Amino acid sequence: MILLSRSEELVLLAIWNLKGNAYGIPIRELLSKWTGHDWAIGAIYKPLKQLYHKRLVEQFLCEPVAERGGRGKQIYKITQLGEEALNEIKKIHELAWNEKSKTIFSK
Repeated sequence: MILLSRSEELVLLAIWNLKGNAYGIPIRELLSKWTGHDWAIGAIYKPLKQLYHKRLVEQFLCEPVAERGGRGKQIYKITQLGEEALNEIKKIHELAWNEKSKTIFSK
């Protein structure tokens, strides 16, 4: 079982949802939309680095473009292991919330 921090989980979900367009700015915008809070760009790159080292995401450097001052985008893609980790986490959340519901409604 691969355990993730909450920020790693959210960043991984954002990459999965962005399907091929996952780089810093769109990831940040999606996380801000979901949470209602602005995310510092640094708050995204730390979990990205951790996810990469855990082999849950791959990173690719796109060709440099003039609009970016000749720099390329670092694109992130979820790996098979990353998808498995998300499915595992979803099951854990569902089990935990089901247990909480039993406790709340059994009183």
